[in-house]
Amino acid sequence: QVQLVESGGGLVQAGGSLRLSCAASGRTFSSYVMGWFRQAPGKEREFVAAITWGGGTTYYADSVKGRFTISRGNTKNTVYLQMNSLKPEDTAVYYCAAKSGSSYANNLRRYDYWGQGTQVTVSS
Repeated sequence: QVQLVESGGGLVQAGGSLRLSCAASGRTFSSYVMGWFRQAPGKEREFVAAITWGGGTTYYADSVKGRFTISRGNTKNTVYLQMNSLKPEDTAVYYCAAKSGSSYANNLRRYDYWGQGTQVTVSS
């Protein structure tokens, strides 16, 4: 099993920044992909960003491209989501997720492990 714990959410004004962290523990894989998803009230959970652990290739949803940056920590068990120029429509619960293998995926059903989520609220 893999345990994922997110932190760093909060309340911020439009135009501000937040950095989310996700700490992974437990079983490790030789290769895996870490992703961030978000779910706003009344909406389906959607892909935000992903990073392949081996090569560090990153992927972003069009809605956050140029504003959000996903990165790995120096230790191989932490992933970050730097969120800049935040908008009210970014308000959601943000979830960290992990899948084994090296293939990128933006489909949440491809991910095996999930964190409990952290709330991000952007006021206008």
